[in-house]
Amino acid sequence: MSRKPSFANLRTATPKPAPATAEPTPVSSGDKPAQARPESRIGRKQIAGFFTPEMSFAMHMLARRQGRSLQSLMAEAFNDVLRKHGESPIGE
Repeated sequence: MSRKPSFANLRTATPKPAPATAEPTPVSSGDKPAQARPESRIGRKQIAGFFTPEMSFAMHMLARRQGRSLQSLMAEAFNDVLRKHGESPIGE
């Protein structure tokens, strides 16, 4: 019967060097590869929040019934909040 190898052996092993790449990957702001970001997100910032499952379901259902995206409903809600507090709405 063979024994399982010990993880202690990994501490003394020398790490293998990473393979060299021909070209460095271009980096955009945010330390992500430039080609990994869809063109529709360039020049935009993410705003996120945590909500109850009921709120999430209600917003998704409303978006579905209206044939709109959740993002467009959120933009409308944010513009309403801006107006309520005397700020100019920004738009999409």
